[in-house]
Amino acid sequence: MKKLNELQLAKELIKFPSITPVDAGVIKFLERKLKKLGFRTKILEFKEKGFHPVKNLYARIGTKSPNFCYAGHLDVVPPGNVKDWTINPFKPSVKKGYLIGRGANDMKSSIAAFVSAANTFLSISKKFDGSISLLITGDEEGDAINGTKKVVQYLKKRKEKINFCLVGEPTNPNVLGEMIKIGRRGSLTGKLTIYGQQGHVAYPQRANNPSTIIVKILKEFKDIKFDKGTKNFQPTNLEVTRININNTADNVIPSIAEATFNIRFNNKHSSKSIKKKLNEILKKINKKQKSKFKIEYRVSGEAFLTKPSQTTFMIQNIIKKITKIKPKLSTTGGTSDLRFIKAICPGLEFGLVGKNMHKVDESVSLKDLKNLTKIYFSILKSYFK
Repeated sequence: MKKLNELQLAKELIKFPSITPVDAGVIKFLERKLKKLGFRTKILEFKEKGFHPVKNLYARIGTKSPNFCYAGHLDVVPPGNVKDWTINPFKPSVKKGYLIGRGANDMKSSIAAFVSAANTFLSISKKFDGSISLLITGDEEGDAINGTKKVVQYLKKRKEKINFCLVGEPTNPNVLGEMIKIGRRGSLTGKLTIYGQQGHVAYPQRANNPSTIIVKILKEFKDIKFDKGTKNFQPTNLEVTRININNTADNVIPSIAEATFNIRFNNKHSSKSIKKKLNEILKKINKKQKSKFKIEYRVSGEAFLTKPSQTTFMIQNIIKKITKIKPKLSTTGGTSDLRFIKAICPGLEFGLVGKNMHKVDESVSLKDLKNLTKIYFSILKSYFK
């Protein structure tokens, strides 16, 4: 079997301008690569009203258990002003030991590393006892409606058993080997609308200013002491992200005030318990103010923690052996698609250094790319030993 070079494959993947949710042909390209390695593949396109259709890929080699799954995404964020880049973001280039291009860091290089590692493993372990699979989405950077979430539902219906999942997100803050993610905080976004009564600023008694009420509510929200954190998680935190009063005249009391906030919560809470607490505050304040309000919630994911297992410690030891750093088991950062995958199997996240993901001249160290491929190969070798 011809060796599949991780750098070459990363370059080929970056060339596709797969800005979420546009596929640009990259899913089909990866499918062809995996078929050549002997994987059985299925492109899954999902559509839901109000959201862009998205292509996803599930590939598997082997029919036995255990099934070790790698999960990742091929969609990327927009490059921003292309003139700010030193190269065309979709014409990858190697400079001073770094591969530059949109998706080099988050996370096309990680996918290339795993495919290369699987290729090497399969070339020396033709009759390994188990299965290797890949769950690749094109909807991680976008709405996350027609991506991994729906692939997981599809796999559940098919009773497709996955025993462990490794998500290749860039988990390391500064140096390869620093951090494994074993869980994530939940994320809840709220949009609050207060309906007051418009009037002249000189006659406030004839109006009902919704901005006064929304400021009181947001202060109470911000002052909530949800918890002090746990052994594995940071304290739950609420941040106001937007306040909007669409008023064009300075002598008019507005009729509507809007605000958006986001809460990252640990596993002491659920989205249901958070919503209950916020709704109680809203009702209490609005009862005094006698104004109408509307609150809309969107839950991106619940908090979860993968209890460290033999597989976790095996992966931790491999990373330490190759990088000379013992990675910290962490739950910091945003959300990932493991929030959906945890419904069917345990898993963790380990990938590249995320310092310049989503930035201009996004890049990956060639040394890190090589070492990540070694790590992924060693994980497969040890897992199926």
